[in-house]
Amino acid sequence: MRNVTVIGTGSMGSAIAGIGAIGGMAVQIVARNPERARALGERLHARVSPFGAPLTGEIVVLAVPVAAIDSVVAEYGAALNGKVLVDITNPVDETFDRTTAPADSSVAAGLAAALPGVHVVKAFNTNFAGTLVATTVGPVRTTVLVAGDDADAKTAVREFAEAGGLLTRDAGSLRRARELEAMAFLQITLAKRQQLPWAGGFAVVA
Repeated sequence: MRNVTVIGTGSMGSAIAGIGAIGGMAVQIVARNPERARALGERLHARVSPFGAPLTGEIVVLAVPVAAIDSVVAEYGAALNGKVLVDITNPVDETFDRTTAPADSSVAAGLAAALPGVHVVKAFNTNFAGTLVATTVGPVRTTVLVAGDDADAKTAVREFAEAGGLLTRDAGSLRRARELEAMAFLQITLAKRQQLPWAGGFAVVA
């Protein structure tokens, strides 16, 4: 798969769009304010489209806050059929003291249930943006943990990340998204309490 669409232009969306550009993919950036995204698009030689425009990527990265997911599903539900949808979100409330996903489920599982024709993959949620840009966590290469039920979809996401200079590990089925979201919640909590830097985070040593 040589085309990727990134919905969102925050620090994570920008970092993941950069990974696509480094990997030689055709990158589309979908933004609610395309004027604000213009500089990013020019820097990455990426196409910038307004929210609601057709999606050109075979891989679509959902790089928006959890609160914005419903609007994305409402706008693009049918258009996502057959595509690989990468959920990078973490359901952390505004106090950073609890998660908002059901105790026995995950945001990714909810997306998969709402979009049965879409290959949902959980990835990038355990990485801070700075470690994606640097491709390292301290002295260790940044590793992206990938979970999903479709083997081909997981392979596509892993190849995308690896082409951009990162390592990947297969975390198993989409059921593992629950643990990935919990892992990210702990990492975010530590960073908010200044127990680790936002440029750092958990690393995988193998």
